[in-house]
Amino acid sequence: MKKYSQLAFVLGILLLCTFCQPEESAQTLRIAISKATPNTSYENYINWLKNIDSTIVIEEMYHLSLDSAELVFAQCDGLLLTGGTDIYPGLYGKEADTARCWEPDFKRDSLELMLIGLAIEKQIPILGICRGHQMLNTYFGGSLIIDIPEDFDTLVKHRIDDGYDCFHMVGIEEGSLLQEVSGEKTGRVNSAHHQGIDQLAENLVPVAFSEDGLIEAVAYKNRESKPFLLGVQWHPERLDVDNPLSGKIGKYFIEQVRQEKTYIHHE
Repeated sequence: MKKYSQLAFVLGILLLCTFCQPEESAQTLRIAISKATPNTSYENYINWLKNIDSTIVIEEMYHLSLDSAELVFAQCDGLLLTGGTDIYPGLYGKEADTARCWEPDFKRDSLELMLIGLAIEKQIPILGICRGHQMLNTYFGGSLIIDIPEDFDTLVKHRIDDGYDCFHMVGIEEGSLLQEVSGEKTGRVNSAHHQGIDQLAENLVPVAFSEDGLIEAVAYKNRESKPFLLGVQWHPERLDVDNPLSGKIGKYFIEQVRQEKTYIHHE
């Protein structure tokens, strides 16, 4: 009964939005964030986007049922997949390693897989950050390293136990989407993760690497006729906005959301 009450409430809100919004609301951007509360760290994602464009409307998906999230997402123009706990390894063929993962969130996994599918169907831009970067690879059929220090390498420190972020350099692939976005060949990024991309999904391409060879960013292998899609392993929302691997990524994402919305609106 609770599920249907929530669904009716969401439908009512959507109808009100349809009939009561002024004409300029057609130009208002609605960006869905997979999870944006309750921890203070999640507020960084909202602040990051709002500092770039204060008119953006943020729709958080996590606290809705899947049915309600689908209805709300139908009104959204872009998708931001945020960081968080580990993805359930059974989704990429490593179920036996579940005990080595940190607090898998099955509800969130299901939600984000659904949102990615809907965003692709709607042809709207997607930005994945940290866990979101890993989820994009998982969605498209790739796999993850369960624990970088144990299973991959210790040349680069990707996470510190005592503190918020550590920092390292990344190399950006020549002619890639990320170089187009940032205008850089290298950059210094923050890092707070113990997992990363193992087997890369077939239709994605790496666009940045750390010095140990870990994939730090991905995009579509074939970008022709596809909307913006970028996954980054670092946290641009926690970097100084002047860092080209922070502010420029946020601005480019929002520009792409606006362009796609304008195209769809006038199609």
